[in-house]
Amino acid sequence: MADYVLAIDQGTTSSRAIIFDKAGSIVSTGQLEHEQIFPRAGWVEHDPAEIWRNTGEVIGQALGKVNLTRHDIAAVGITNQRETTVVWDRTTGEPVYNAIVWQDTRTQPIVDRLAADGGVERFKAKVGLPLATYFSGTKVVWILDNVPGAREKAEAGDLLFGTTDTWVLWNLTGGVDGGVHATDVTNASRTMFMDLETLQWDDEILAAFGVPRSMLPEIKSSSEVYGVANEHSLLRETPIAGILGDQQAATFGQAAFATGEAKNTYGTGNFLIFNTGEEIVHSKNGLLTTVGYKLGDAPVHYALEGSIAVTGSLIQWLRDNLGLISSAAEVEELAKSVEDNGGAYFVPAFSGLFAPYWRPDARGALVGLTRFVNKGHVARAALEAIAFQTRDVIEAVNADAGVDLTELRVDGGATANDTLLQFQADILGVPVVRPVVAETTALGAAYAAGLAVGFWSSLDELAQNWQEDKRWTPSMDDAERERLDRNWKKAVSKTLDWVDDDVI
Repeated sequence: MADYVLAIDQGTTSSRAIIFDKAGSIVSTGQLEHEQIFPRAGWVEHDPAEIWRNTGEVIGQALGKVNLTRHDIAAVGITNQRETTVVWDRTTGEPVYNAIVWQDTRTQPIVDRLAADGGVERFKAKVGLPLATYFSGTKVVWILDNVPGAREKAEAGDLLFGTTDTWVLWNLTGGVDGGVHATDVTNASRTMFMDLETLQWDDEILAAFGVPRSMLPEIKSSSEVYGVANEHSLLRETPIAGILGDQQAATFGQAAFATGEAKNTYGTGNFLIFNTGEEIVHSKNGLLTTVGYKLGDAPVHYALEGSIAVTGSLIQWLRDNLGLISSAAEVEELAKSVEDNGGAYFVPAFSGLFAPYWRPDARGALVGLTRFVNKGHVARAALEAIAFQTRDVIEAVNADAGVDLTELRVDGGATANDTLLQFQADILGVPVVRPVVAETTALGAAYAAGLAVGFWSSLDELAQNWQEDKRWTPSMDDAERERLDRNWKKAVSKTLDWVDDDVI
C-alpha cells in the first residue's frame, strides 16, 4: 500500500522533492540549489541540464532519508517556476540555450515590436496578460531569433518548448525515449499563447509571434495521469499525476478552492492569487487574469493575480551584492535594531515594476536618505518594501473584486519573519494568517497528483487538512498607515521613466 505522495518543486533558486503523508504533513525533503547565471544586466538564466540532474538527486535524498522506495509513493506531482523557458532538441534531448528565467528583461525590444500594432494589451482579451518580458512567449521568440539554426530546426519540427514543469515531465517519463511532452492549463496560461476560454493554443497569436505550433506541449488538466516515471528513475512506473505552476500550486495547497479566497506567497518574488471561480474576470487595475486550476474533466477555475518581481530576492541582494548581511535570516535582527525606517524607502524595481504598475522603464531606488539612516534602517526598508508592494496589489484586487479582503493567508520562506508579517498586517489593516504547513507550493502539487489517483477523495478532505499556525493582527493607527503608504507611493514615482535608449 502506497502511503505517500511526492512533489517535485522546481523553483527559481532550487529544486526540491518533498514527501507528504495523507494528513498533508511533510515526511521528508531533498533540496539542491542551482546556479543563477547573469550574462548581462537584466539577463537571468539557468542551466536546464543542471536542473534535471538536481531533480533526480533530490528525489533520491527525500526517499533515502526515510528509507522509502517507489512502492511507497502513490503518485508524483510537479510544481515549477512559471514562465521560465526551455527550448530543446527532441532528438538529442539537449537544450539549444540556457533556460531564460521569468525575471529576465532582455525581450523588451520584442515586446515593443509586438505592441507597435495594438499596444501592450493587444492580446489581453484572449490570454488575460499584457505584453511583457515576464511571460514565456517572447523568450521563445528570442531563442529562435538569436540561437544560430534554431528557427530552421523549429520550423522543421525538431525543437520542443516548455516551461520547467514540461522539461522535468519529459525527462522523467523517458526523454528522447518516449518522454511525454505536456503541460497543464496553469502553466499554459502564462505563455501568452493560450486562449483562456478554449484552453487551447491560439494559432493567430502563434503566427503573430512567429512560433511554430509543433514546438508546443499538449495542454492537459492540472490533475490527471500524464504518464509514468521511466525505468531509469528511482520512481519508475510511479504515475506523474499533477502539475500546477508554483503560485497556483500554493493557492491549492492553502485550500483556497472557492470563489473569493486568496493567498500571498513570499518567495523570490511575491504573488497574490484571488480565486474568481468559473468566471473570467478582466482586471481594470493592473492585475493578470490567469487559470487557477482544472481538476480532470471538471470545469476550470480562474483567478486574478498580482505578480511582484522582487521581494525575497531583495534580501538575497543585500546579502550577495552589498554584503550587508551574511545570511537571509539576519535581516530581521538588523531591522529590529531600529524603531522604524528612519525615513528611508527602498523600491526594488530591479526588473522594472510588475503589478499593478507594469513599468519596464522603472529601476530600483533607495530614497529619503539622510545622515541619520544606517544599515538597520536599510534592512527595515527592504523588509517594508515587501509589505508595501503587497498592499499595492491588494488595493488592486479589492478594486477589481468590489469587496475588500478581510484576512490574508500567507506562505513561502519569508513568512518565518515575524517583523515582516507584523508590518504586513499593520500596513494592510487586516489580519495575516500562516498555516501549519508553510510549504504550500509543494503541497498543492501533491494534492493535485493525489486527487488524480484517489489517494485523496475530495477537496473537502483537503480543506480539513489546513490548520492555522499563527495570526498577526494590525496594531497601527490609520493615520500612520496612510502616511507610510503615501510616502511609499512617492518613492515609487521616483523610479519611473529611468530607462532611456542609452541607459542599461
